[in-house]
Amino acid sequence: MTLATLGGIAGGIGLFLLGMWLMTDGLKTAAGPALQRILARFTGTRLRGLASGMLVTAVVQSSSAVTMAAIGFVNAGLLNLRQSMWVLFGANVGTTMTGWLVALVGLSLKVEALALPLVGAGMLLRLSDPKGRRGALGVTLAGFGVLFIGIATLQQGFAGQGQAFALPQGMGEPLNTVAHVIAGALLTVLMQSSSAAIAVALSAAQGLSIGLHDAAAVVIGANVGTTVKALLAAMGATPNAKRAAAAHVVFNLLTAAAAIAALPWLVDAILALGAATGIGEEPAAVLALFHTLFNVAGVIFVWPIADRLSSFLERRFRSAEEDASRPRFLDRHAAAVPQLALDAMGRELDRMAAMTWGIALRALRARGAEPGRLPLAREIEALRGLDHAFGDFVTLVNRESMPGDVAARITRMLYASRYLETTVEAAEHLDAAHAERGAPAPETVGGALAAFVDDAAAAIDRCARPDGPDPGLAGDDTLARLHRDYLETKERLLEAGALGQLPIVEMDRVLRGARLTWRLADQAVHAAIVLRQIRHPDEEPDRGLPPRQPSEAVEQGGSIVAALAEPAPSARDGADPALR
Repeated sequence: MTLATLGGIAGGIGLFLLGMWLMTDGLKTAAGPALQRILARFTGTRLRGLASGMLVTAVVQSSSAVTMAAIGFVNAGLLNLRQSMWVLFGANVGTTMTGWLVALVGLSLKVEALALPLVGAGMLLRLSDPKGRRGALGVTLAGFGVLFIGIATLQQGFAGQGQAFALPQGMGEPLNTVAHVIAGALLTVLMQSSSAAIAVALSAAQGLSIGLHDAAAVVIGANVGTTVKALLAAMGATPNAKRAAAAHVVFNLLTAAAAIAALPWLVDAILALGAATGIGEEPAAVLALFHTLFNVAGVIFVWPIADRLSSFLERRFRSAEEDASRPRFLDRHAAAVPQLALDAMGRELDRMAAMTWGIALRALRARGAEPGRLPLAREIEALRGLDHAFGDFVTLVNRESMPGDVAARITRMLYASRYLETTVEAAEHLDAAHAERGAPAPETVGGALAAFVDDAAAAIDRCARPDGPDPGLAGDDTLARLHRDYLETKERLLEAGALGQLPIVEMDRVLRGARLTWRLADQAVHAAIVLRQIRHPDEEPDRGLPPRQPSEAVEQGGSIVAALAEPAPSARDGADPALR
């Protein structure tokens, strides 16, 4: 192969890549947010996700763009793992349209007849509307033209080269096939485009520079090489994004392994199919059909195992928050034995309480810190996942018959979980309120507010003792004192606003923080008291908390889960109406 020939091939690859880049960029700009809308809205089922991936990839002519977008949406939480998997599988099928474009149009095109006019028309549109949608469509047309010119240049470079481009053939058929697969993967990685690698393989096969079986192996390798971008996109991403990238890799590797194992029979079968359908024995058309069929076969193969694959991946790449959201003590087998279920629920509830009080203390003590300083959002999300699992376990337990005293204890646990839930909600809102900056409160207000926050933190410290909540919380005046502090702080804030010492907007902001602080402390202390009663049912009864005896509905076999539908008991009689 001469230097001029190598230069022609390199130039053809460059023109093809340039055309692909222009076409993809123009289509994405012209489509606007359509890619995001399609992937975010039309992926509710397997078939819809598969169709979305195929459609968008066929339109933008870039499986890498769709793969990166899908993983980005998973990273942002817009798609879940199961939705993204089918988008990625569909992208693999959609990208085979490039092979058909090359085989049926590019290699049989007289460049001067269509490609050059496309470039000219496209640039005229671009010049007429440089920043608008018409200009983007013009770039797309010009990209099509440049892509076809690149294909024609490749075809000319490979014409008459015989076996000069093929890898050495003396290693035996299996090793020779593997070598061409590796070559296809390396071409894809080096050119950052599986479409370009496939175009090279089709052009080489059409020019008889490479045999049909070897070209098919290069196409398989291109499918494997395209996974590199997915792996790069997943680096530093969320666990779900890493799982989506892993699903993409697994699909492509499984599909490639099956295609390699059946390669001789597949090619022969496709030659027969081509003859039957009128495609004939044109190498490029046969390879395009091969590329499509083995990706479709991959989808068929993975369909029955997709749920098991997603379940397997969900157990991998776990973050600390996801581990925290998994129950440690709730075993579905224990749900059938009331005493075991009670013990498991008690342990999990204690763990939820410890997490809740930790979040509450961090939210309280963050006043004055820089915005975004606390990663509470993920911890709160983990706790909500744990609370959801707790509710599911209660539903399982509720299906079994149980004695009245067991039902009563479970009811009280539900009350405790509701108090913990509202504590977390208050902490979340308080954390967001801390990020708002404004004028400092006057000293008369600031001192009272600081003392109130310190008292609230001290009360939660009493809830979070290692040996369990302080038994004195149920009988002393902790909540009454905190409520008086809150009302005093509120009165001083309103007075400062009325006298013009504090802008009304800032008065409202600080008042909202004080109200959330009271709400957080009130609900946290109530949760601690109920949890203490669950552990020590013989201690003195508390004031204003749920009854210790089961309700008539529970005694008669009513649903325990119905307790979740009732509002949490009022924090205290006479509490500030603004809190309700």
